[in-house]
Amino acid sequence: MKTLKFLFLTGFIIALAAGVTAQDMIIKKDADTLKCKVREIGSEEIKYTLPDYSSDLLFAITKEKISKVIFENGKEMTFQNEMDNPMNYTDQNKNAIKIDFLSPLTGNTTFAYERSLKPGQSIEATLGIIGLGFDPNDYDPRGSFVKFGMKFIKSPDFYLRGMRYAHILKGSYVKPEIGFGFFSKDTETYTYSDPWDSYYSYSTERKDYFSMVVQVVVGKQWVVNDVFLIDFYGGVGYGFDGGEGEYHYGYAITPDIPLSFSAGLKIGGLF
Repeated sequence: MKTLKFLFLTGFIIALAAGVTAQDMIIKKDADTLKCKVREIGSEEIKYTLPDYSSDLLFAITKEKISKVIFENGKEMTFQNEMDNPMNYTDQNKNAIKIDFLSPLTGNTTFAYERSLKPGQSIEATLGIIGLGFDPNDYDPRGSFVKFGMKFIKSPDFYLRGMRYAHILKGSYVKPEIGFGFFSKDTETYTYSDPWDSYYSYSTERKDYFSMVVQVVVGKQWVVNDVFLIDFYGGVGYGFDGGEGEYHYGYAITPDIPLSFSAGLKIGGLF
């Protein structure tokens, strides 16, 4: 009987000690660990008590500083910065169809589709129909170009509590982009009968143009009432078209030096 009492008392003391020493742990993003007792988890901060202080004294830490919480029973809880929390943007339109507003004036019509992947990041695909626009020089161009890019939208330099993007597709951005194009057009060829003769003849022939570009595009996009948007951009990079140098409707490539340039103003709607 005495042995049973001793074992029971020993077990009770061990359990009591374990209960007293059992603690939660808050793991901060700087790798520091707070051994505490979590009392409250709010929308923006966590409140806790420390064993060296009175249980009536509550401390608080914002979720932005926390990597995760490990409870005394071994369960873990992680947190996401509200700025990058997709749940804050569920009521916003995340797709856009755009048209390059000035492209018909340069001999083509350009469309773009953009889709948000997550806060601060989206993809964009562009299709240009060459020949669907004004042709003042009667070159009769026919062809198309495509461009694909990943857009990284700038986040603030500092965060305030509760801060988020005004719209998931709005803001300044950087977009690495790759593009390919093909078109044909009428080209005039001049032939002189004699190098010292001012008389010449010319003929028209159809010529094909292939091109590829790799660019870095910077721009800014405004969104109005989650319905309408304006996107102004400019890009520079490397371009390859055989060294001829040509305006390829979606971009221009300089002769001899493989540099490419692009710019535009897109307008569109969200859905």
